[in-house]
Amino acid sequence: MNYMTLGYENLLTIFIAIIGFVIVLFSQISISSNYNKYKRIRNNKKISGQEVARMILDKNGLTDVHVVSVNGNLTDHYDPTRKVVRLSNEIFDGTSIAALSVAAHECGHAIQDKENYTFMRIRSVLVPFVNFVTYLGYFSLIISLIAGITGYLIVGILILLATVLFQIVTLPVEFDASNRAQKQLISLQLVDKEEQNGVHNMLRAAAMTYVASVISTLLNLLRLIIMFNDRDN
Repeated sequence: MNYMTLGYENLLTIFIAIIGFVIVLFSQISISSNYNKYKRIRNNKKISGQEVARMILDKNGLTDVHVVSVNGNLTDHYDPTRKVVRLSNEIFDGTSIAALSVAAHECGHAIQDKENYTFMRIRSVLVPFVNFVTYLGYFSLIISLIAGITGYLIVGILILLATVLFQIVTLPVEFDASNRAQKQLISLQLVDKEEQNGVHNMLRAAAMTYVASVISTLLNLLRLIIMFNDRDN
């Protein structure tokens, strides 16, 4: 009977791991598909991501926030410490629906920063804590490998708990930034009705990757808890 239980729990942890992998894979395929689709469609005004970002920032009184280009793909982000919107070269110079969507989204974060958006502030507070737990976890992981599998599982559970807390707080930040992006693009008449669906699809697919990450982390956490309980039995 014990062997059957052990086998069942092993299969369950493998099944959970596969589900988490499939969810993340599906979300990545979705965002890649939408991005590849809308990066081929030029916006009707033929304005670049940099121009869109500058217009949105200036309209919201953020003239002190700079817009710069950075190398790499998917390197777009807003730096609240230096008040800079960094856009990858393809987004910075691009005139596609995808470029407009990404640039507007990052400006959404800048507006959140200006308005002291609650969840953004909470996330900023959590960053050093999560980094500390992660670094401490890696160090402890080496010790726990010597101490045995139980120590390894405890460290893994603590790291995943910190990670999922950060991811959950990140969700409203990203969804809110996307909502702000769509409102800004529409109110400033930077996209027409025909293009609004494309913007919505792009930003929704991007936001869902964060949801997928949370689900995947929770499943991994559940998997380690099952393994931990199995060790104690």
